Amino acid sequence: MTPHAWLGEPVDARGSFGPERAALLELLRSVEPGQWRRTALPGWSVRDVAAHLLGDDYARLAWMRDGHDTGAAPRPGEAFEAFIHRSNREWVEASRRISPPMLVETLELTGGHVARMWARSDLHAVGRPVSWAGADPAPLWLDCARDLTEYWTHRQQIRAALGRATEGTPPAPPVPPVVLDTFMRALPHTLADVSAPAGTRVRVVVDDQAELAWTVRAASGGGWEMEHRLPAAADPAAQVELDAATAWRLCVRAIGPAQARSRARLRGERRLAEAVCRMVSIIY
Repeated sequence: MTPHAWLGEPVDARGSFGPERAALLELLRSVEPGQWRRTALPGWSVRDVAAHLLGDDYARLAWMRDGHDTGAAPRPGEAFEAFIHRSNREWVEASRRISPPMLVETLELTGGHVARMWARSDLHAVGRPVSWAGADPAPLWLDCARDLTEYWTHRQQIRAALGRATEGTPPAPPVPPVVLDTFMRALPHTLADVSAPAGTRVRVVVDDQAELAWTVRAASGGGWEMEHRLPAAADPAAQVELDAATAWRLCVRAIGPAQARSRARLRGERRLAEAVCRMVSIIY
């Protein structure tokens, strides 16, 4: 088995960074002066979320393009998740002197650099850890796709703060399949502590967007692995059916597992289906 084969077929998100940044810039240019202070996340305004994305751009370009890796580091004994949250908070607080117009101008500049960097990247190289997928290190294709989902998720949070429909909720566009596909790579890690006989299959279906589906299988050596193509004769032991809006909100913890279960249709072995509803695809 090739390294990281349990994560399934690679997701190629490289071509999505340019369009995603264009959508963000269009959104930010429509923000009225009084709307920049609206709450987008607990403790963060619309302006703060935009500044956070700029920090993401700078950090990725510094490390991956420029080989500059002397930024913030965990303190002794500091958990990785706590370090990420702290460094994000410190950046946002330090950047509050940057005006919204300057943020938008700079995001246009750095967004172009990020899109060109990813376009030239080798998806089979080694990337940084993706903790929610249990991959340390992660293949670069997952590291890349994870970055795209972060940009996309924060744009949805800004849309919601402005009172606009988020993607997956009409009249907004559908959730991009590449975003859902990336989020679902958390499935093997989500089920890691769930025991089942080798060959047991669990399927997740997003039923309002062209019947997108993902299957994980209990591996013979333990753990779970992605199996994108469910054999025709292989009925899953459990299946979770949900709409795209519920799926992405669960994965970024905009809703919790209990709310996701109440919205989803759970079929087959209950404990397996309920375990799927614990899935999270962000550092949480």
